[in-house]
Amino acid sequence: MKTHDHPHRVTYAETDRMGFAYYGNYLAWFETGRTELIRASGFSYREMEDAGYMLPVTEASCSYHAPAHYDDLVTIRTSVLDFRGIRLSFRYEIIRDGKTLAEGSTSHAFMDADGRPRRLSPDMRKRLEDALGE
Repeated sequence: MKTHDHPHRVTYAETDRMGFAYYGNYLAWFETGRTELIRASGFSYREMEDAGYMLPVTEASCSYHAPAHYDDLVTIRTSVLDFRGIRLSFRYEIIRDGKTLAEGSTSHAFMDADGRPRRLSPDMRKRLEDALGE
């Protein structure tokens, strides 16, 4: 199972009045993490979508342990939790200087453009499994 680290510098626009990274931005950072994990593996969301596969989030969670602040350099660490049937799940950590600031997960289901569940073709499944190290 692959793990990917992606650096991110917290921008002023991502902080709230207290100077903390706004809690909702962590989910956006999770999205960046999974997109970059797949891209670094030689595959892309665009490629899946062009083949008629959508991957909407069906569940998301995040636990916050310490705040990130403006101009912090954080690492978005992403790994695959589970990949079976039409489901794919990821785990995330937001890390600064070796300390986990937040951790969470997202679950996804493969669907067609009309929102109906869709199994991956054997070729697409193999390509994604190879890319994700499953």
